[in-house]
Amino acid sequence: MTDICESGSAHADHSALLGRLRRVEGQVRGVARMIEDDRYCIDILTQISAAKSALTAVEREVLKAHADHCVANAMASGDPDEQNRKMSELIGLLLKAGK
Repeated sequence: MTDICESGSAHADHSALLGRLRRVEGQVRGVARMIEDDRYCIDILTQISAAKSALTAVEREVLKAHADHCVANAMASGDPDEQNRKMSELIGLLLKAGK
């Protein structure tokens, strides 16, 4: 599967990320079962932490792909409006994540 940047340019295949997300989905379902089974709180919290870490790893990969392709294409385009828009999007996302 090739993803298309908003600008219309294609970038990397995300099939590996989909596999990671499916594993995260399984982890989250496992946490729900642990809660249903009234498992020990520390075990549940450990699994939640693992799922969060896995999701953060996916987030980093998507962010890297965005910077490597979408942002890089905007910078290479020579269009100052497109460059500013991509940088503003990226900065806004990073500021939002930092809250």
